[in-house]
Amino acid sequence: MNSMKTFETSDIGVAAYVMMKGLKLQSATRDGRGRFKFVFEDPNNEGSILSVDFVNSEAALFDAHIKNLKNILYKSWQNISSTILIRE
Repeated sequence: MNSMKTFETSDIGVAAYVMMKGLKLQSATRDGRGRFKFVFEDPNNEGSILSVDFVNSEAALFDAHIKNLKNILYKSWQNISSTILIRE
């Protein structure tokens, strides 16, 4: 019986980090609520340790800056959209 060990996460930053560290992506899906699910082959049970390593790495800081920039863009887009709707 072939039972491949896996590591799962819904965090795209953690998913990218464990890929950089060598875990192989098995599947990437999205549930009905829009939540992501990344499943990795994890034969050596490294996924949980790597996800903690991520939190303490510069990759987590990079991920946080990406999220902040996306929020800024989203908020500025909302302001522009509101302004356009008001003017019309």
